[in-house]
Amino acid sequence: MLEILLQGLLLGGLYGLFALGQSLMFGVMRLTNTAHGDFIILGAFAAIAGLALLVPVMPAGHSAPSLVGALLLPVSFGFGYALQRWVLNGTLGRDPLPSLVVTFGLSIVIQNLLLELFSADPRSIETDGLNTASIGLPGGLAVGVLPVVIFVVALAATAALQWLFSRTALGRSFRAVSDDKEIAELMGLDAKKTYALATAIAFVLIAVAGVLQAMRTTVSPADGPMLLLFAFEAVIIGGMGSFWGTLAGALLLGMTQQIGFRLDPGWGIWFGHIVFLAVLVVRPQGLFPKTQR
Repeated sequence: MLEILLQGLLLGGLYGLFALGQSLMFGVMRLTNTAHGDFIILGAFAAIAGLALLVPVMPAGHSAPSLVGALLLPVSFGFGYALQRWVLNGTLGRDPLPSLVVTFGLSIVIQNLLLELFSADPRSIETDGLNTASIGLPGGLAVGVLPVVIFVVALAATAALQWLFSRTALGRSFRAVSDDKEIAELMGLDAKKTYALATAIAFVLIAVAGVLQAMRTTVSPADGPMLLLFAFEAVIIGGMGSFWGTLAGALLLGMTQQIGFRLDPGWGIWFGHIVFLAVLVVRPQGLFPKTQR
């Protein structure tokens, strides 16, 4: 049971990374990005393509994955800013349907574009054995090095987002436009630019999640909807707009799936869906919502 819980926590760390960008965009703009999972896969394939281009020309002794990661993060930031500033801002309003339709259309475009460029074959990022390395623990237990790294990154990203929102002027701007856009604009804030900055940060998290997913396992163009589902369930279980709640929901989802996998290999994903539905019935606002009435 200890091994199941430990593996579930590590899997939940990955789900937490999937969900943080979604939680940020919904918390600031009330925007449900149905292309979220496809953007994660797009980030993974962007890293794979970058490695394919750089490895042949890199001098010996230099790390191509590190260089690709360093290049991908600012590109993701700029892409997210431009997407929100000139596409998604036009869909925001009282009616959620336009943003759902536009992001659903983006999902279809991304999947078909990746199929055209990379075919349906699964791909992965070569890690020189990092994805198979393990750490021995007392009692004969062992954990993978890469899952531990992913878990630490998820904790750091959650803490950084919480600090950003609680302690910085930018975070206060995010909270202001989320609570009351009209009042915030009367006080001098540019809501459209603030939304774009929030999406830019979310896309940095999306890129990190995509790269780590491709390092951990294979990815294919059709994986996006599954990752969206895991991210959405983690956000709902934890509570909308709560970063630590999102991480807690992801950890609970990961542990539940691991218990299901141990009982029967075909039950893991189903067990996670059952917990998600149970939370919706018992506590529809999530376990740790940002605000309570």
